[in-house]
Amino acid sequence: MLFRNVAELVELAENKSVKIAEIMIQQEIEVTGRTREEIFEKMDRNLTVMEQAVERGLNGVTSVTGLTGGDAVLLQKYIKSGKALSGHILLDAVSKAVATNEVNAAMGTICATPTAGSAGVVPGTLFAVKEVLNPTRIEMIEFLFTSAAFGFVVANNASISGAAGGCQAEVGSASGMAAASIVEMAGGTPSQAAEAMAITLKNMLGLVCDPVAGLVEVPCVKRNAMGASNAMTAADMALAGITSRIPCDEVIHAMFQIGQTMPSALRETAEGGLAATPTGRRLQEQIFGKMK
Repeated sequence: MLFRNVAELVELAENKSVKIAEIMIQQEIEVTGRTREEIFEKMDRNLTVMEQAVERGLNGVTSVTGLTGGDAVLLQKYIKSGKALSGHILLDAVSKAVATNEVNAAMGTICATPTAGSAGVVPGTLFAVKEVLNPTRIEMIEFLFTSAAFGFVVANNASISGAAGGCQAEVGSASGMAAASIVEMAGGTPSQAAEAMAITLKNMLGLVCDPVAGLVEVPCVKRNAMGASNAMTAADMALAGITSRIPCDEVIHAMFQIGQTMPSALRETAEGGLAATPTGRRLQEQIFGKMK
């Protein structure tokens, strides 16, 4: 294994004068024994799945329960209206993140990044910044390898599971992964990518996992929207030269500790938070009453 934490990852990239994506590719070659071409081909397939999910979501989908669907379409119409207060790229990222998660809720095919419930943030931001940065296909695949590198660190030092660590571990991790990748694609340094990850994750610490009726729909889809906007903002902050006073690895450790102390009612059990509200309980009864 080439790296165990973010500090080692950044140091390797800086010492070798390569992108973080390249370090992750080298690690995959070493760990799996596959060729560089095979590894790229597999990630290319993941990228294709992401593209198809975004496209399908932007055309409009609705889940079986009817809890989610159509919001990505509404956002795109709002962007085109010219009345949006947020920037076009940020809202485009949000809409594409939502599109992906609406497809997931509608039982469509997505790429877990790092989980199904948080699968919208990385592709949402990637396909939004694509419109500005005009990356090559190779650079888009590298974006995913950069995300993978940071996700690898979180998975091995904390958690990417909502059941283990709350939504901070899912959408929080996805948002940090996306922020770091945006920075690298925009020409930022490995250190700036790590700062973006730290800034993003800090702002999602303590986020609970409280899915209504135990389904990955409410509030999960909209949390991916917020995760995408968080990632975009943190990436811009890091590219501006802003740093996190708490190092990235310490932020990840803090997330792990928070997850450990989080009550089970707030870790994907649908026993607390939004799932326990009167409306949340009513929706649960409606949904499972329908399915009997």
